[in-house]
Amino acid sequence: MPDTKTVDLTNCDREPIHVPGSIQPHGCLIACDAAGSGIVRHSTNAPQMLGLPQDINGMRLDEALGPEVAHTLRNAIATSSDPARPALRHGVILPSGQRFDVSIHAYEANAILEFEPVSGDTDQPLEAARMLISRIRNIRSVDQLVERSSRLIHALLGYDRVMIYRLDKDGSGKVISEHKRRDLESFKGQHFPATDIPQQARILYLMNTIRVISDADNPRVAIVPALDEAGAPLDLSFAHLRSVSPIHCEYLRNMGVSASMSISIVVDGELWGLIACHHYSRKALSMPQRVAAETFGEFFSLHLSALKQKEIAEKNREVRSALDRFLQAAAHHSDIRELLRQSLDELSAMLPSDGVGLWLSGVWTAAGSAPSKEGAAELAELLAEKAGGRVWETHHLSVDLPTSRASAEGTCGVIAVPLSQRSRDYLFFFRRELVQTLDWAGNPEKAYESGPLGDRLTPRKSFAVWKETVSDQAQPWSDGDLEVADAIRAVLVEIVLHHNELIADERGKADVRQRMLNEELNHRVKNILSVIKSLIGSPVDPGQDIESYIESLKGRVQALSLAHDQIVRSGDGGMLRDLLHAELQPYQAGDRRIVLQGPPIWLDARSFSVMALVLHEMATNAAKYGGLSRSGGDLSVRWSRSDTADCEIRWEENGGPPVTAPVRSGFGSVLIGRSVSYELGGKSRIDYDEAGLRGYFCIPSTHIQAGGEDEERQLIESALDEGDQEKSDFSEVELLLVEDQMLIAADVETILAEYGLKKVTTSPSVAEALRKLEHFAPNIAILDVNLGTGTSVPVAHELLRRGIPFVFATGYSDRATIPDHIDVPVLRKPYEASALIRAIARLLAQTRVD
Repeated sequence: MPDTKTVDLTNCDREPIHVPGSIQPHGCLIACDAAGSGIVRHSTNAPQMLGLPQDINGMRLDEALGPEVAHTLRNAIATSSDPARPALRHGVILPSGQRFDVSIHAYEANAILEFEPVSGDTDQPLEAARMLISRIRNIRSVDQLVERSSRLIHALLGYDRVMIYRLDKDGSGKVISEHKRRDLESFKGQHFPATDIPQQARILYLMNTIRVISDADNPRVAIVPALDEAGAPLDLSFAHLRSVSPIHCEYLRNMGVSASMSISIVVDGELWGLIACHHYSRKALSMPQRVAAETFGEFFSLHLSALKQKEIAEKNREVRSALDRFLQAAAHHSDIRELLRQSLDELSAMLPSDGVGLWLSGVWTAAGSAPSKEGAAELAELLAEKAGGRVWETHHLSVDLPTSRASAEGTCGVIAVPLSQRSRDYLFFFRRELVQTLDWAGNPEKAYESGPLGDRLTPRKSFAVWKETVSDQAQPWSDGDLEVADAIRAVLVEIVLHHNELIADERGKADVRQRMLNEELNHRVKNILSVIKSLIGSPVDPGQDIESYIESLKGRVQALSLAHDQIVRSGDGGMLRDLLHAELQPYQAGDRRIVLQGPPIWLDARSFSVMALVLHEMATNAAKYGGLSRSGGDLSVRWSRSDTADCEIRWEENGGPPVTAPVRSGFGSVLIGRSVSYELGGKSRIDYDEAGLRGYFCIPSTHIQAGGEDEERQLIESALDEGDQEKSDFSEVELLLVEDQMLIAADVETILAEYGLKKVTTSPSVAEALRKLEHFAPNIAILDVNLGTGTSVPVAHELLRRGIPFVFATGYSDRATIPDHIDVPVLRKPYEASALIRAIARLLAQTRVD
């Protein structure tokens, strides 16, 4: 009978996974001497895959692969100084005529050449990586970054499941983000024991940041000879083709996984987590895909690190501001110790905790949940030897200080901030017990038996969630908490040591900053109030009733508010197109038509405010008396740059009542006619053509910046009825999205999910969409017009036949590729969230009415 002695899972730490003596079969390997002159080892599939003689060990590289290829590879060896960054040569043509992607790195006196057949795809690694990076580079929160990234990797690489897995301080991990096939169970929120990733595997994840397993059935191709003359195996730590530990392959098979890929997330030189991909059939990534994923992973790690630092810095700024105030108060306080005791509540607000206490000169002062005086005195005594004058923390006090009375009194988490290097005075932050239930994907303490592979272990066969209740522990302190504690320590040490000169200097700087802020605020408020005063004090038309006067005044103040809000958010003005869109969109209704056309132009703060009022008056008059006051009327606003680089705006109304010049000029007319010339030094003119009002405005170049030269024509869409967007319930809506760019499809899915529409089925081609429609009846569809070499018109015909509403989406400005008989809404790409949701809401509402 086999030996069935019970062993612990840490036994697998003995497995030398960096020298397995074999590779995976989707490529082949040749090992040369350090200079790349002669072949010393090869994988047994290399001769057949490369079209070489059976035994190539001992051959010169140029004899085996030809002088030109050998020269190319030797140059790559010479430039490959870092094995973690192998040299890459794409599309190398061997004498046999076959084309290979080759990865080259030098390590341990060997030059290792990995050959992978060129795949049939046309992926450009830099382009793919650039597109991925562009979609996360402006993300400003860690949660949004991890959620968006799993969706993007799923779209780019096509794995059935993509998870982002975060490692905790104890080595265990948790799935914090997941994007998967809709029919798969979710792993999100589950914890995995530290033993799932042995220590030597963690080291390799740091050395080689991308790992591809193409087949969990673990076919292995041996390397010959297994040992060199010195009796050493070939070290494959940096080889992408390195074969997989049998224990890990069995682990994957027990989960039903056939292939996997992982990207290491490295923050500050440590393994923060993994982007882990699972596939339920065999799958190998091409070198371009792998390079794109690796590049994205490195940017993700850098961006994650930056966001974490930003969060810490933001918190530190808040704390520093509070500490600055504390420093100022200390400068005017004669008894520093009494000030500290009186400030416990303020100090407690700086760091999330259940209680705070101050042990200072043998006196104990506490607030909230804190130990007794005896417990605090003992804790200060123990930490005098253990902390060494540094900030000390624990979330499991009964383990780290088992003799502490504070632990017996219910304290589980502590941060101790020393107030000097010599004394035993401390500021303590405490946390109570946090009883929590963790969802472990298998019992983390379960014993395992030796399996058919001998001392290597058989992984657990059940991945059902196993519940573990964690007690006698507090919520762990984060890196940000420790940063705050260090900041508090730095300031409190200064106070305790009576650095009054520094304190006075800091108070003076804060006063200067406050005075400057007050002056700037006072200046801005005066300007705004002056403009509003002018609006209120403007002459009133004798025939105007109070309601219309109030409505007119409200509109002008709202236009001013829009301009001020844009200036505050952007810091210096805004885009002319955005201003026009904001002012005119409320007047688009029925068959009225509004067209905006012109190049991107940025107005500075002054011209933006002036034009906000002018355009508001023009829009209001058009809606009351002009081209937008009647059904079928239209308005065209076109702008361009003159020879002198000024911005010229032309306003043309048609289809309204016959136009006549006003008998007298009201305030609105004065505002339109004089504001541009008086405030900006520009020109304005209004012509009362019988067919429709014509306006001309010229803004001097000193007030504008160009954002590009390409003109764009845009139709303003009708706004939703008030509240429609909020009332729409998309939770049960099934949507078909036909889009050949998977990253764009992922963006659309994200937009729809934010509005509650999560049942989205995506198809990249006409053929696949028609196949899905044979067994699937969506409530609505979005069709990208142009799909590579064809269009989505065949899908449109099928949807029309079945009476399923849909919209077209296109990045072009006309409907040239859409047949005339298909009269459906057209969305402009790139997608705007409000327009997309508005179109869906309208179509669904029409369907329900029909």
